[in-house]
Amino acid sequence: MSLCILAAGKTMRLAASVFTLSWTHSAERTQWEELWSVSAVGLHIIESRIKGSGAGMEPTPNGVLKDGWWVYRPQLPAQKRLLLAASGKTASGWTICASGRCQNLGEAEEGPLTLEPCPPH
Repeated sequence: MSLCILAAGKTMRLAASVFTLSWTHSAERTQWEELWSVSAVGLHIIESRIKGSGAGMEPTPNGVLKDGWWVYRPQLPAQKRLLLAASGKTASGWTICASGRCQNLGEAEEGPLTLEPCPPH
């Protein structure tokens, strides 16, 4: 499977079945990471990690503190797509990492970013 990223009117194809999405929380200025897998059904969240806690960042009751990160598994069904805002007014954009390579997106003001499974060739 591959992940398709639609940003600024262009589609990028990331050949990966697992990726990490990370950002800095706009109010608390702490790191947030999510591990996702890609399938033909959609995007599946595997794990969330929050470096600290605060407004809107409370871990679930099953969260465990590991090396300064609250780690937990959100209970969400497969998502057909993720829509990510790109206002250019937050502490950072979004970072997507897969297979040891990372790419920053949404650091400047632009329309929303869309992440979804790529259609088969």
